[in-house]
Amino acid sequence: MEKNKNTVVNRTLHTVTDLRVRESREGGAPGRTITGYAILFGVPSAPLYAFDDEEAREVIAPGAVPKELLDGCDIKMTMFHDRQLILARSKNGAGTLSYGVDDKDVWFEFEAPDTVDGDKALELVRRGDISGCSFMFSTHYYDSAYVSRDVRRESGKTLITYTVNVITGIYDFTLASDPAYPDTNCEAEARELVEALRAPEPERPEDEDRLRGQIREMCRAAAQPL
Repeated sequence: MEKNKNTVVNRTLHTVTDLRVRESREGGAPGRTITGYAILFGVPSAPLYAFDDEEAREVIAPGAVPKELLDGCDIKMTMFHDRQLILARSKNGAGTLSYGVDDKDVWFEFEAPDTVDGDKALELVRRGDISGCSFMFSTHYYDSAYVSRDVRRESGKTLITYTVNVITGIYDFTLASDPAYPDTNCEAEARELVEALRAPEPERPEDEDRLRGQIREMCRAAAQPL
C-alpha cells in the first residue's frame, strides 16, 4: 500500500563532529563553552542498513535547515538522547543554546551549566569520549519533494541514497558517544527487519526499540516504487 505523502516521520541522525571546549574565559577561569557541529550538509550518513547486496545512506541537503526554521523551533541540547539530561536550550531563537547556519553545516555552542550533568559533559568532551552530535528532526519522508531517493548499482550492489531536501522541525541536538545508526554488519538482524515488513507488525509501545523502528522506516521507504 502506498504511503501517505503527508505522513510525518521523526528521525534521528548522527553527525561526527570535532567537539571542543574553550579552555579559558575572563579572569583565567576554566572554560565551560562547548562547540561543535550538529548537522553537516552533503555528507553521507553511516549505513542505515547494509546487506551483501544492498545498502542505504542518508544525506542532508544544503538549504534543508534554514536559520529561520531553527529560530522557530524549541531545541534542547542534551546528552545521550536523554531529554532529562538537558544542557542548554533555544526556544524560538532565544536561550542558552547558540547556533548558526552556512552552506556547509549547522554549528552550535553553549556554556555547560554548573551542574553534575554539565561537569560530566565537559569531562567527556575534553577526554574525547563523546564522538559526535545527533539531532532529531521531522520531514515528510514519503513525499519526493521533501526527501528524494537515488538508487544505483555499483559492483553488483544496490546503493540507495535518501537526500533530505526539506526538514519540517528540529527538536534536539544531543552529545553522543555512538552514532544513532552504527555501521550495521549484522546481516541477519537487518534482514529480519525487512522480513517484518512483509507481515503484520505486532503492537508495541511507541518508545520500544527506537533504533529498529527508524531503520524499519528506511526499509519501508526503500520498498516504495520509484
